Amino acid sequence: MSDGFDRAPEQTRPLRAPPSSQDNIPQQNLESAMAKPQVVVAPVLMSKLSANAPEFYPSGYSSNYTESYEDGCEDYPTLSEYVQDFLNHLTEQPGSFETEIEQFAETLNGWVTTDDALQELVELIYQQATSILNFSYMGARLCNYLSHHLTISPQSGNFRQLLLQRCRTEYEVKDQAAKGDDVTRKRFHAFVLFLGELYLNLEIKGTNGQVTRADILQVGLRELLNALFSNPMDDNLICAVKLLKLTGSVLEDAWKEKGKTDMEEIIQRIENVVLDANCSREVKQMLLKLVELRSSNWGRVHATSTYREATPENDPNYFMNEPTFYTSDGVPFTAADPDYQEKYQELLEREDFFPDYEENGTDLSGAGDPYLDDIDDEMDPEIEEAYEKFCLESERKRKQ
Repeated sequence: MSDGFDRAPEQTRPLRAPPSSQDNIPQQNLESAMAKPQVVVAPVLMSKLSANAPEFYPSGYSSNYTESYEDGCEDYPTLSEYVQDFLNHLTEQPGSFETEIEQFAETLNGWVTTDDALQELVELIYQQATSILNFSYMGARLCNYLSHHLTISPQSGNFRQLLLQRCRTEYEVKDQAAKGDDVTRKRFHAFVLFLGELYLNLEIKGTNGQVTRADILQVGLRELLNALFSNPMDDNLICAVKLLKLTGSVLEDAWKEKGKTDMEEIIQRIENVVLDANCSREVKQMLLKLVELRSSNWGRVHATSTYREATPENDPNYFMNEPTFYTSDGVPFTAADPDYQEKYQELLEREDFFPDYEENGTDLSGAGDPYLDDIDDEMDPEIEEAYEKFCLESERKRKQ
């Protein structure tokens, strides 16, 4: 340690003043001047940033659409490129839907003037919604908007009719797709979830202005669930769980209005799968959680419902927030355990042997610890004064 400090002055040896000036400086002032550390002033760097610099985009962000979109669709040689660029833009920035969808629809109305162009538009949106992860919801919203704002209505069908025809093409091969290879099933699952989003978001306006959902999609979702449960592989069952979490409450309400018991049949089928199917334990747990969700009215809470105190009999989540304890052997248990009382009593008796210890083994008494024995309980006067000021200031603010 001392060697290191002894060498330091040699490395930062102060400059010696000329002999003539040193004679004129008093010894005391000279020592004080040498004792002061030299202050190094960092050079001031002038910023090279400019208000006229080009706009910054994060790496991986594509601004081609934004630049071309502001200039209109003249920069796009084909409808396909224009629509695909907009779909990619929505995928990257879904929040821009509300501000840009109106202009997009107006542009399409000037471009989509033939049956072939409308068919191409439907196919582009369908492919994006069933091939890009997490675009199914945005794709369904886009389809709903265009179904009400595209003016073209050829003899082959309007936008909504052509979209449903395209979905029917995939729907007709559901049984083969549900038992196909991994790639086929993955594409089929994407279609199933997109159809679920369409059922929730595609609005059909009646002649009297009433808004309804497409009943044909309701029937289709029921048959798709049958196809998934008829081939109880893990990924098929997971897809069924996702679809029911997404649409289960709406489907059940619609079926009840028609006096149907389709949801009861689906729940019974799920319970049969849990008992008989050769699926993984994790998937069976997912299915059981789905049954619990449905038993709680899909998680919906009605404000008008009569309050009832939660009990293990009427609340399936009664023990969910209960703390977890551990036996002397390290086995966890909760209040839901049948032997809870016996194990908990054993835990209390075991803690009586260590009255001065917390659960993590920390000694609370401080006995025998020389460090704790030397700690003075009294505050330092300066700290105590500051603490009192803090308390008074907090009380004053609270009263205000």
